[in-house]
Amino acid sequence: MLATRRHFLAASGSTLALATPATAQDIQSLTLATAWPRGAPGVGVNAERFARRVEALSGGRLSIRLFGAGELVPAFEVLDAVQRGTADLGHGTAYYWSGKQQALHYFTGVPFGLTAVEFVAWLRFGGGQALWDKVMAPFGVVPFYAGSSGPQAGGWFRREITSPEDFLGLKFRIAGLGAQVLRRMGTTTVTTPPGEIYGALASGAVDGADWVGPWNDIAFGLHKVAPYYYLPGFHEPGPGLEILVNRKRFEGLAPDLQEVLRSAAEATALETLADFTYHNIRTFAELETTYGVTPRHFPPAVIERLAAESRAVLKALAQRNSLTAKVWESYGAFLDQARAYAPFSELGSLATREAAGSMVRKD
Repeated sequence: MLATRRHFLAASGSTLALATPATAQDIQSLTLATAWPRGAPGVGVNAERFARRVEALSGGRLSIRLFGAGELVPAFEVLDAVQRGTADLGHGTAYYWSGKQQALHYFTGVPFGLTAVEFVAWLRFGGGQALWDKVMAPFGVVPFYAGSSGPQAGGWFRREITSPEDFLGLKFRIAGLGAQVLRRMGTTTVTTPPGEIYGALASGAVDGADWVGPWNDIAFGLHKVAPYYYLPGFHEPGPGLEILVNRKRFEGLAPDLQEVLRSAAEATALETLADFTYHNIRTFAELETTYGVTPRHFPPAVIERLAAESRAVLKALAQRNSLTAKVWESYGAFLDQARAYAPFSELGSLATREAAGSMVRKD
């Protein structure tokens, strides 16, 4: 009993020590480069919350200086910065670096793929995280999941989309595998950094643009420069965000500070999805009344063509190298199981709720 009491007191003392404000010599400063404009809804704000959470959980032993896109490095050079050690951490999304390794597409979004909840289930319990670690190992970077926006919108267009042929000759801002699919439909795609999307649409440099969803799209003013808004998108049903950590910097931290980064990323992941879900729902309710936007679905013929081209893109992607094939084998197998379960879980539940209509709100 005495030994147990001593162990408890020792543990309690250790806990109290962690809560004590760090002295100047104890503080380790880290830099965080993001792919988003500073303060951007959802993405930029939750990167800032991650930084504050790390500082709080570490008792001030870790101090993070955050840089928005273009402040330290351009948006699409965040991985390079973390790899070189120019930044200790990065906040972005994996397909921004897919030019270096095509397998990274699976860790952002796959056309007609896993939802946000299914994706994190695959990461945590289906072997996805181990594969992600393996993909990022050659870059000297440790990846952590940092949440999702939920289903992406299909995008804003200057003209109505009534058939697959309407994509022919279109110049459209989109990233990832969705861009590869649209190129097969005759679209010219560009990967404009987030902070430049509005300007590209306003100037006519592009005929349409995909960004995120109602909350971000309205905040970026895209409704002011393109009248046709299609939801949902086909390309990213549950896109993943990430925290990247320079491996040498990470391994140089004490084990408890490594856990601070890991736990802060997990907490940020939950908060990020909740943040996007809440604000997308609230913004969607105001699309027509406040912003004069009528949301539209892609016609069935368009979905059918997008699905056919997506199959071709995914088949070609899996053949790039043995690593992409291995990731797709794992991701695809879980996707098949998720699709079989969906009619009896989320999909079925939503259909049941829709069938009930407003009855549950009536007296």
